[in-house]
Amino acid sequence: MSDTTRRTFLQTSAATAATATLLPGAFAAGDGVLKVGLIGCGNRGTGAAREALQSDPNVKLVAMADAFMDRLEDSHTNLSGIKSIAGKVEVPKERRYDGFDGYKKVIESDVDVVLLTTPPGFRPMHLEAAIKAGKHVFCEKPVAVDPAGVRSVIATSKLAKEKNLSLCSGFCYRYDLAKRETVKRIHDKMIGDVSAMHITYLTGGIWHRGNDPKWTPMEYQMRNWYYYTWLSGDFIVEQHCHNFDKAHWVMGDLPVAASGVGGRQSRRDPKFGHIYDHFAVTLEYANGAKVFSSCRQTDGCDGDVNDHVMGTKGSAQLMKHTVDMIGGKQWVFGSETKVKSMYQVEHDELFAGIRAGKYINDGESAAYSTLMAIMAREAAYTGKRLTWKQMLASNMNIAPKDYAWGPAASPPVPMPGTYKFS
Repeated sequence: MSDTTRRTFLQTSAATAATATLLPGAFAAGDGVLKVGLIGCGNRGTGAAREALQSDPNVKLVAMADAFMDRLEDSHTNLSGIKSIAGKVEVPKERRYDGFDGYKKVIESDVDVVLLTTPPGFRPMHLEAAIKAGKHVFCEKPVAVDPAGVRSVIATSKLAKEKNLSLCSGFCYRYDLAKRETVKRIHDKMIGDVSAMHITYLTGGIWHRGNDPKWTPMEYQMRNWYYYTWLSGDFIVEQHCHNFDKAHWVMGDLPVAASGVGGRQSRRDPKFGHIYDHFAVTLEYANGAKVFSSCRQTDGCDGDVNDHVMGTKGSAQLMKHTVDMIGGKQWVFGSETKVKSMYQVEHDELFAGIRAGKYINDGESAAYSTLMAIMAREAAYTGKRLTWKQMLASNMNIAPKDYAWGPAASPPVPMPGTYKFS
């Protein structure tokens, strides 16, 4: 991608909701029932369904799919037990689908909006199927785990624009009012030109669902999806991608290269698959600016989730919603301002846009933020400086050849110096 093309893309996708002129025959919901299908019924999927049902008075959940029926049934029970939305959950047994192909049955059903909340490795495939079928989509972050998946999402995003379909991403911080106001002031040059960012996502360890002798290797990996890069992208992609998206938002440009380190000190047991537990990566920009990234998932350590922005005339803190000008007054987002949950705002704006024919399309922006995280991961895995051009040109596709409940490859832990990026 040329610099001119990149700047044009960033300018045209700066707004999270763009008004589209309805083409003849394009879908416009009006006041009718918007039927929702949920694909991926874990905690995040259940939350997304709850927020979707709360976003509009005339929305119903009518179909659900998950690889595992027990996860689906738990989600259905939880949603049906929420008093405020229980009457909007209308998913009989015949519209509850499991297995690898369950997503197809939801998309083929008479739904208007699809919520994609499976492990990220499935996102490009599910997104393409939903948009081709003419469905509006809420698509959780990250949107891919490899460059091939990113390119697929970019192509699907363009198709969504052509078809006047909404594609709302789960990069939720862009839907937070306080952060919108903070970033607006950064873009208004209150701290001058941004010269660097320090982004952190330091947390403890996460869940592990154990093992069962009845499970095949594929089921084990699917149940414990976070620990396999083909499913999660590693935690720098699955979790720290939020910070990379905020860097993308603030910088208004894309990096030209990345270099970094990483490894696993606490995740030594084979049950933790092959992902790392810490990374530290530097992103380089054409104008000399840099983004310094660090993330960790290790128990017993201090936590820190922050985005510190340094400019030529001051600094800003995205998570604290403050802007400090050198020799000037500090701006602080008003604590008296009532701010709705960013998770809810995503769905409020998605469904309001569908009603009004003003379609959200976060697809390309989300794809490039995801690719930033993938580039950071691969730089640490290889121990090499990797460029943005290499990432865009890469044919890397880490998906399995077949989706079946049998054997499953388990690659070794990536070793810098011997692991190869392709």
